[in-house]
Amino acid sequence: MELQRDVEYRLELAQGFLHEAEHDYALERWRACVSSSILVVENSGLAVLMLFGVSPFTHKPGRHLSQLISEGTVANDAAALIEQLLPELETYDSHEKMLVKYGDESTFRLPWELFGAEEGGLAIEAARKCMRVSQEMSRKK
Repeated sequence: MELQRDVEYRLELAQGFLHEAEHDYALERWRACVSSSILVVENSGLAVLMLFGVSPFTHKPGRHLSQLISEGTVANDAAALIEQLLPELETYDSHEKMLVKYGDESTFRLPWELFGAEEGGLAIEAARKCMRVSQEMSRKK
């Protein structure tokens, strides 16, 4: 089934970025760790979205997953898992992606100035959580 292969591909992407985030965390490359973690969060969210037949061509999977829950489209157990992802998808949205790429242009702060050990730790924990939840959901589908 093509859909399953698409989901597997997204999860493989997320796993690869998680590996990079772990490596960057160990090397204390905080901006890179946050950047890779954001890609884990996004790709794992897209994988879950695809499990419900929704197109992966969005950079805001949380918005669509939230809509599926509010419409009652997903079963309660799936909704509970999705709700674990939503805070992470919201936190690591487009704004955070812009900061890791360009810094804060309004204050002339470079990306390397914005992210330290605390931000790296929070981001990688979010990435691990999203990876775990998305893999669990993929196995159940």
